Amino acid sequence: MTRNDELLAIAQGVADSFPPEIVEVVLTGSVSRGMADDVSDIEMLVVPDQPLELEAAYAIAAGAGLERLDSWGAQGQPAKRVSGYREGQPLELIFWPREFAEEKVADRVSAEAIANGLSLRTSGLLAAWQEHLSVYPDELAAERIEDAALPWGGFTPAGLLTIVRPGETLSRLEWTLDGVLRVLRIVYAMNRLWEPTTKRLAVRVEPLAIKPERLAERIEEALTERDPRQALLTLTELQLETVRLAPRGANVDRAREWLAAGAELLR
Repeated sequence: MTRNDELLAIAQGVADSFPPEIVEVVLTGSVSRGMADDVSDIEMLVVPDQPLELEAAYAIAAGAGLERLDSWGAQGQPAKRVSGYREGQPLELIFWPREFAEEKVADRVSAEAIANGLSLRTSGLLAAWQEHLSVYPDELAAERIEDAALPWGGFTPAGLLTIVRPGETLSRLEWTLDGVLRVLRIVYAMNRLWEPTTKRLAVRVEPLAIKPERLAERIEEALTERDPRQALLTLTELQLETVRLAPRGANVDRAREWLAAGAELLR
């Protein structure tokens, strides 16, 4: 039995142990994609028919054989989060009451996880949700691309030089991380792909039709290059290539000019 099969069997056992008021159980994360490895955990969206308190979520998890229970994130919200272990394997359960879940899916919250989720128990909700998420509207893609390109312009390109000075590691890392995430947001939107996590980046972006050359490799280079100026140049050139692939818009057009000027300065 593979590691993925082992975790899938545990997840199914948990879902089968839930009481009838749990109307939908969706396996998400690496296990749902058949990509689990030795450090993967089990992630599940659990949908009760009615809202429940955290203690009730704990009781449901305990009844399904989970031990060492805990919770994370904001409390006092409709969503309840419970972590624990079964058969020595870590699990994360996110409880979304049915009405709350319907609202979140309509707003495309956690769209990528749900679109690629695997049903462990269903009343038909997951199929309807996945049908809704099968369409990535053009206007939403345009909005996300324009929003992602917004910070790249409006101040002089020479401002980039201020974060290659000695002692500016934190500000440079802050700019770099934000820039990388915005590049990915644009790339996923251009490909009409719901934005995933940054884990297993190379595998996620490899099949995409629209992307800069060597996308994952250049991101790694921008994050690990020890020469500040070269690292920032690598990032700026990647940003520039990304917006040149993107459809035109006010922010994208401005970013094209600004990033080109910034890259020239850094060279």
